Amino acid sequence: MVLLIIGLVACKKGINDIGKVQEQLAIMPSAESIVLDENNLSKNIITFNWKPARPQSDDHLVSYTTKLDVVGNNFGSSTAIMNYEDEGTFSRSFTSEQLQNWASQKWGIPNNKAFTLEFRVVAQWEGGATFEAPEVRTVQIKVTPIKAVVFDADKIFLSGSAVPGINKVEMTKTFENLNQYAYLLNLQPGDLQIPVDYKGATNYIASADANTALQDGSAVAIKTRETAFSWKIETAGLYRVVVNMQKATATIYSPLQALTPKVVNWTGDGSVAQTTTITDLWMHGAINSFGTPLKMECRVSLADPQILVYTGARVGKTKFIVYGGTDNNKNLAYAFSAPLSATNTAQDLTLVQGTVATLSGGSTSAQRNSYYTIPSGTNVLVLDLRNMTILAEKR
Repeated sequence: MVLLIIGLVACKKGINDIGKVQEQLAIMPSAESIVLDENNLSKNIITFNWKPARPQSDDHLVSYTTKLDVVGNNFGSSTAIMNYEDEGTFSRSFTSEQLQNWASQKWGIPNNKAFTLEFRVVAQWEGGATFEAPEVRTVQIKVTPIKAVVFDADKIFLSGSAVPGINKVEMTKTFENLNQYAYLLNLQPGDLQIPVDYKGATNYIASADANTALQDGSAVAIKTRETAFSWKIETAGLYRVVVNMQKATATIYSPLQALTPKVVNWTGDGSVAQTTTITDLWMHGAINSFGTPLKMECRVSLADPQILVYTGARVGKTKFIVYGGTDNNKNLAYAFSAPLSATNTAQDLTLVQGTVATLSGGSTSAQRNSYYTIPSGTNVLVLDLRNMTILAEKR
């Protein structure tokens, strides 16, 4: 017992407390929360500065490692953005573009969802006669991402000081594309805004490059954002506005770039010259037994007056002519139908539902004797006379 007590006393006397380390490393972020700036993507949006760790003897070499990640990832090897900082460097900055890209591509954060970042600085020493415990500091920053393009909409409006007398007008879905909205209206000099209502929230369509100048008649890439965006309308007149949510584009036509219906020339009975402005078409062929042409009652698209949409259920072999009288002109009229063969002779083709086909037009004998067969079940035909295409669909 005496020897055991002596041993315990000796062990107790050999234990020395380690002095508490006075750590000095501290991180000072430039902000506690940030909103990524879509207009200055390459500009630093957040900067982390830090104070050096506690000083050591010259025999110790200190190095700093920084890590950036989303809260919950625990700075995993596959998710953390890690940097070995140069000697004498006590700052690390990130741009809006970097954070936006990492959020979607590296961290898998859903579009438009806010998130919290963690930034960590680790100071550690090498060399020296003694081991020095590293210093570690971590801070959190709340981030609001850049608003991504919303490809869905419950309603789209036109508003702003350029819209006279009305607070806002609702745009119309086009017949040919239900993901496209269009409207034709008189505007006055001022600001034109395009608000979008979707799932109870209102955002604004903006050009992707934040350019407010009107790109007359040209489709521009768009995105949505929470704050209002305006295009500058300089001249009063009738404007056509087209928003394609599927392609994420917007096109604004001023009176100088006004779209007009297609006009064709052909020679009727008795060699009488005919000029027809096309606002509707008639089916003629086996579909009507070559009798009285069938008026299609086409709807003219608000996006382009040269796009005609047929929503009937007639199917069969036909051409689409620009004249619907019962006289011989019906057989001589300008016709849209299948393209000619490689040898410029008439040919018959069958449309495939859901596949865009080439549309050819003319008043030559070969063109008037070419036909398309509309397949069974088709209830929508989209004839684009500007781009000369035809699409059969079953909706």
